[in-house]
Amino acid sequence: MTIEIIQTHPLLASCERALAERYVVHKLHEVADKAAWLSEHGARIRAHAGSGVQAELMDALPNLEIIASFGVGYDNIDIAGARARNIRVTNTPDVLNDAVAELAIGLMIALARRIPQADQYVRRGQWPGGKFGLFSELTGKTLGILGLGRIGKEIAVRAQAMKMRVVYHGRSPQQNVPYIFYDTLEDMARDSDWLVVIAPGGKGTDGIVSRKVLEALGPRGALVNVARGTLIDEAAMVELLGNGGLGGAALDVFEKEPQVPQALLGMDNVVLSPHQGSATHQTRDAMGALLVANLERHFAGEPLISAVT
Repeated sequence: MTIEIIQTHPLLASCERALAERYVVHKLHEVADKAAWLSEHGARIRAHAGSGVQAELMDALPNLEIIASFGVGYDNIDIAGARARNIRVTNTPDVLNDAVAELAIGLMIALARRIPQADQYVRRGQWPGGKFGLFSELTGKTLGILGLGRIGKEIAVRAQAMKMRVVYHGRSPQQNVPYIFYDTLEDMARDSDWLVVIAPGGKGTDGIVSRKVLEALGPRGALVNVARGTLIDEAAMVELLGNGGLGGAALDVFEKEPQVPQALLGMDNVVLSPHQGSATHQTRDAMGALLVANLERHFAGEPLISAVT
């Protein structure tokens, strides 16, 4: 039986090839009149490959059985709406843990040692005019992790290899982890030199890194965000970075990306990255393969590999 599926955004080339080998794939993002196409063909669609699926699209696909999301986060999918319509949802966890953890540590080192700024210092011919300056290191510092999930644990292991002390905050303490748990994020920030944000996005975590948390982290503290920009009070962060209330920030995500607050572009105490936590060939290929494998399991009537709902 021919199975028809839909994409609403481009996917990795290797993933698109694998989908095309197995299914009839319709790329809605390439259609001029999307509403008309959905009205005529929507009832034939049994699966969505990608992310960013809301109730309106689900209603236009009355026979949708599964949303196979490309990514570990699913805050851009209406999970409650999918559950109400008996639509399965999968994501691609675990396969991107190492890549995101590596980037988090890389951002920390880059900020501590001002590596991007040092590169520009040399390229602009400024080195002959004097030494670049003295900055900081990770050794001996305390790292507070907001969200000790799969990726958070990988960051923690790498931080310990950098001779850092690791503490964490989450919904509840975890068993069998060698890190101190904090009941409140503000208290953890106050006791930390670094705060790494790697909690899930969504309404439950919007603005969780508040002005009070940032002020507790303080003028000698540094913030790293490899989760979602919405977790941080971005306006407060920009203000505190500018007036010295926060020591520094290394950011891979932003509240309204790809737009970045203009003020950040001129600051020397920040490192900016274009949401590339999982952006390696091997990780993205593995994410695409897991997306396809979940679809194969679904249509074979077998248990899903990474079911969200």
